[in-house]
This record gives sequence, C-alpha cells and structure tokens, in this order.
Amino acid sequence: MRSVREPAVAGMFYPDSPAKLKKDIQLLLENNKPSEKYDNVFGLVSPHAGYIYSGMTAAFAYNTLKDKKIKTAVIISPSHREYFPGISVFEGDAYKTPLGIVPVNKEMRSALTADENFIFNGINGHKNEHAVEVQIPFLQVVLDDFFIVPVVIGDQRKIFVEGLAEKLSQVVDEETVIVASSDLSHFHPKEKAAALDAIVERRIKDFDYENLQSDLENNRCEACGGGGIVALLKTADMMHKKNVKILSHTDSGDVTGDGSEVVGYLSAVVYG
Repeated sequence: MRSVREPAVAGMFYPDSPAKLKKDIQLLLENNKPSEKYDNVFGLVSPHAGYIYSGMTAAFAYNTLKDKKIKTAVIISPSHREYFPGISVFEGDAYKTPLGIVPVNKEMRSALTADENFIFNGINGHKNEHAVEVQIPFLQVVLDDFFIVPVVIGDQRKIFVEGLAEKLSQVVDEETVIVASSDLSHFHPKEKAAALDAIVERRIKDFDYENLQSDLENNRCEACGGGGIVALLKTADMMHKKNVKILSHTDSGDVTGDGSEVVGYLSAVVYG
C-alpha cells in the first residue's frame, strides 16, 4: 500500500503488543455486555480515552456489532490537535494498529468528498489524532474483513456537521456502521460533570440532535466529539433509523477513585 497511517498512540492509549491488545479487548467485551441484542445497527457513540479509563464503556457499544455483516466503518472524530475549516477524510490507503492494517473504502471516500468544498481528501487532523485510532482495534476484534472511512471534523459548527450528515445519508448503506468518537465533559468535579453529561445523554436519548448542537455551541454541555454525535443522529434520522439506546455512562473517577477532576464517557447504539 502506498500510504499507511502508522499508529500514533499505541503503547499509550492502548497496548502496543498485539497479543496483549487483543486479550485486553476480548476481556473488556466479555465483561461489559449490553442486556439486550440490537438488530440493524446503524451507528455507535463510543469514547476515545485510554482503554484503562473508557474501554469498559466502549465495549458495551462494540458488543452490539458482534456477528453483524459490516463492510465499512465510518469513524467520525474531532480534531484535538489542530484547527482547520471543514472536514478531512484520510487521503491515504489504510490505518495501521498493532492488530494489522485496515484499508480505506476509497469508493465511499470518493462519494463522500465529491462536489464538496468543505469535505475534502487530506491528512489534516489525521497525523497524531487518537480519536479515530483508538476505535479501530475494537473493530478489528469484533468484525471480520472490513474497510474504514476515517473522518476528522476540524470545525464543528452546525453548517459543517449538518452538511456532513446530508452527504453521509447519500453514501452509506446497510453494510455500513457510523462510529461517533466522543468523550464528554473534561476536568470538572464529579457532581458538575454528571450534570453537564446528563444534558448530552438526554439529548441523545430523545434523538434531539438539533438541541444538542445548540447546547454544545452555547456551552450548556461539553462533548469533544459532539459534532460527530450530531452528524450520526441526523444521518440516522434522514435514513429512518430512529431508535437509540444509551448503553453505558461513566467517568474517569470511577476508575481512579478521584472525583475532583473527571472526564465523562458514554456509549450508545443507533439502530433501525
């Protein structure tokens, strides 16, 4: 392959040993199963912190994909390290993790970026971004051969997020899953974090992506990948996939025992 994006956070956010990484994910999946099974899974909300903190929450979401026929995972990430206008779809051939190489669905990428000024092929936001990368090993464990479309949102204003949703609704199919990679509030005392995160949880539960976008833009709540959540829900709405279930909601203090400054995590499944 001509251009493979090497792992940037292996050994930090998750193990760099293939054997340990696979074992850790399998253990997370075994110990964190939803109480129900979900057919026609359309999308997931999954956190993107280090696995020791958010892996349990993520596992609830990825368990819903087991035994599903998924050809392509569209992973929508915020850009933590650089600002750029619009939305960058990885222009290379594949992403690599310790578990191997996952190719990009170039046909879907081309359809997603065709005739758009703000959705473009690039490496903006992909070079060191962890929020796409940490989702891929979970996908590698629960799915067989599959493609990815790695999408990084450089500007999460409504015009870009809704434009992404409209384009996604034209290109995804029944063998596609959309993964919105997002953590919630950052570095508040546990009680305040719970109040902020409850707003996001309620908006997702109510399928109210318009007010979620408004809440995020007006700082009534926090979610670093909130634009991806909005894009997922709007795309689902346009494709008549209007069922959603919150699977897990935790914070870093649940792991560390320190509630003074926590980061919130949530996982959810959207299905038809």
